[in-house]
Amino acid sequence: MNKRHTAAWVGFTAAALVAACGCGTETAKTAVKAVDKADQAMAALTRATDRTERLGSAEVRMTTDLGTGDPVSMKGTYSWGGSYAFDAEMDTKAANMQAMNHSPTTHVLFVDGAYYYDVDRFRSGPYQGKDWIRIDSSALFGEKGSQALSGDNGSPSASMKGLRYAKDVQNLGTQTVNGRHTTHYRGVIDRAHMGKFKDVLGEDSAMSKVTGAKSILVDVWVGPDDLPVRFKEKIGVMTVSMDFDKFGRTATVKAPPAGRVADLTDVVKARQNQQG
Repeated sequence: MNKRHTAAWVGFTAAALVAACGCGTETAKTAVKAVDKADQAMAALTRATDRTERLGSAEVRMTTDLGTGDPVSMKGTYSWGGSYAFDAEMDTKAANMQAMNHSPTTHVLFVDGAYYYDVDRFRSGPYQGKDWIRIDSSALFGEKGSQALSGDNGSPSASMKGLRYAKDVQNLGTQTVNGRHTTHYRGVIDRAHMGKFKDVLGEDSAMSKVTGAKSILVDVWVGPDDLPVRFKEKIGVMTVSMDFDKFGRTATVKAPPAGRVADLTDVVKARQNQQG
């Protein structure tokens, strides 16, 4: 593994999970009191949250900008309803992974709390013959942060749940998104309402240092079927946008065969420690 290329795609790995995690299912138990218009907006978002949670998976197109103006794209199936997982294709060049994968896109999985990347086969060294790399989420978020995102807490469904505890929820009117008629809602989630997600975005967390975030600005566009069409989060300097193309039943995502996997979790943790 060429360590010179580690920082960019590890940073995106973190963003990819934060992209869909919102506040998680263990967020604060009391919602913000609001005036009638805000109450109506919250009622609409609650309906969308309930429908999203029941369906179990979605075909998603996601872009993540870490503040550089050069977003990284992913496209694939995101699944929840027990344990969050996804199976997607990522732009290799934008994620700065060309040294490890010569294909224009990189197959990336998240399953059982770990990321897996399909890369060029290692030709020599301790990982000779391996063509997948694995990184446990604890290498990116720490043990507490990784636990906070366990179960389905990293899913789009959890993001929608987080909106129930947003402040200053507004109905910004109707808009056409991806050819569909939608209603645009916006809210702010502060630290007091982040629940366990504070372990991921707390003041001393790695993600907080990377993004500079003290709150999350959330925009969601909801269709007439009470399902999200687009979900966008502004987390400090990081901006994440998810477009939902199709919802379906909970999908099964399996890890690659163990014999083909090089576990680089300790390598990434060591590099994180070196960077302080």
